[in-house]
Amino acid sequence: MQEWRQKENGKNMNKESEFPFERARRVTPQESQKFREAIAEQFNIKLRKRGRPAKNEQEKYEPISIRLHPKVLAWAKEEGNKRGVGYQTVINEVLLEQIS
Repeated sequence: MQEWRQKENGKNMNKESEFPFERARRVTPQESQKFREAIAEQFNIKLRKRGRPAKNEQEKYEPISIRLHPKVLAWAKEEGNKRGVGYQTVINEVLLEQIS
């Protein structure tokens, strides 16, 4: 049985909350990089970075605050659900069509 699964008195730990966190340490960025490289080599895969990719300057949107009629917002959310996109995307596409 693993060392951390045992209490100081030798009894088995039954709950995760009994893990001795005070003895644990954080993994360093260098260790994380080594882990990623080992996984990539062992399983022949390339791990991708998590999160949304950065946009270039022309693609960035400017955050604003706007008040909309509840019917407009309800329509945009319903349309977004039908299309599988967010309601803000729906509103943005409609506005872009109007200025094109």
